[in-house]
Order: sequence, then C-alpha cells, then structure tokens
Amino acid sequence: MPEIGKLMTGKTVLVTGGGAGIGRAVALAFAREGAAVVVAGRSAEPLVQTVKLIETEGGRATALTADVTRSPEVAQLVAQTVAAHGRLDIAVNSAGTLTALGPVGDLDEDQWATLVSVNLTGTLLSMKHEIAQMRRAGGGVIVNIASTLGAHKRVPGLGAYVATKAAVSALTRNAALDHVHEGIRINAVSPGPLDTPMSYRTGETQADRDARVAEQLPVGRVGSLAEVTAAVLYIASPEAAFHIGTDLIIDGGSAA
Repeated sequence: MPEIGKLMTGKTVLVTGGGAGIGRAVALAFAREGAAVVVAGRSAEPLVQTVKLIETEGGRATALTADVTRSPEVAQLVAQTVAAHGRLDIAVNSAGTLTALGPVGDLDEDQWATLVSVNLTGTLLSMKHEIAQMRRAGGGVIVNIASTLGAHKRVPGLGAYVATKAAVSALTRNAALDHVHEGIRINAVSPGPLDTPMSYRTGETQADRDARVAEQLPVGRVGSLAEVTAAVLYIASPEAAFHIGTDLIIDGGSAA
C-alpha cells in the first residue's frame, strides 16, 4: 500500500522538459509523492541537476537525454524509462520553447518552424510513443502542459506561441477521446504567468514585474510553481479519474 502522504508510491513518471521551470518543479513534486521519476530533455547538465535535487530529498530519479522533435529519440526515451523502472504510469509533457516573437506579419519563418516543431510536434511525438507503451501495459495517464495563452487568451506579439499552445490544447482533447477506451486518460494543464524568468520583461526588476502583473491579473500577482504542480498532481491522480480531455486553467483569473 502507498505510504500515508505518498500518493504516487510505486508509480513511474516521465517528465519531458525536466531540466528547468515547470518540468523540474513537476518532477520534484512527483518524487516527493513517492514516484520514480525520469526527467528528459536535450541537455544533460540541467537534467543531472534536477536528479540531484530529487535525490537530496530522498527521492529516486533518472536523467535521460532526448530531443522530443525526433521520433526515434522519443521512442528510445520511453523504452529506456521502462528498462530503468519496469513501467510507465504517468507522462507529463512539459518540453516547450518561446520564440518567434512579434506581429504575425513579421514572423521569422525559421523561428516559427522551430516553435511548431518543439511545442506541437514534440507533444504529438511524446504522446504517440507514450500511448504505445501504455497500450501494452493496459493504461496510463498523460498530462500535457499547454498555456493560458492559446485556447484561452491571446496577446499581441505572441501569435506563434499562442497558435502552438492552442493546438496542444485541441490535440490533447482529441487524443483523450481517441484513447480513453484503452484505459489511457489524457488531459492538459494551462498555466498563466508564473514566478519564473519568463515572467520578466527586458530590464525589469522584481518590483517592476510585480507592479505590472498586479494591474494585469485579477488575483493581483504571478502564480507559483507549487500552484501549478499541485494541479498536475491532482489531474494525474486517481481522484481525477473523471477528468477526460480537460484543459485545467491555472492563471489567477487572467482568461476568465
């Protein structure tokens, strides 16, 4: 039986984009709940740092490098996860990038292609290979990290990012319908502005950022990584078994 307070004991969780930001925070949160965690990304050193943070707290973690835009690498990542820990119960697809800034009419086409490749195709390929493993195992849970910017809100100058994250939300919902009969439960979490480096504009101090956000968000502040990880843990848990194709918005009222 799981330990009291350890909701994920006995589970194996794969987190893409696990070297920083939301991905690192999610990996730490699952490890604290007793899961064996595999963190994946393109660069080894940030992943190793995430593993060290988890192990310092007494958790179990493995770092595996993979580029989510390359199907063979994602297939190998899933296979290595199962080889290392015997199973894959939950996948959190957090790998993403923010580039191709500016008005739609002025977008750099190469930056657009990179954004689509990482944010959208990377999510597709991750789900494709995770689903294949979960089919063999008789089920599982997938959580995709989308954004309040996309299906829920638009901002000038971020059209490319908005388009990819809106597509992640739609793809998640359709995948949920495609695979729920196979025992695979798929949902998304859409964070708003968080207390991370991405929340700062060029040259802003924390006081500047906080004052700006206080005027923009109904809640009057940026969100914390802990608030997002709590949502991911919930929607991945058995308590959320009736959530199928949900896009859970965590944004302080930004898109209300």
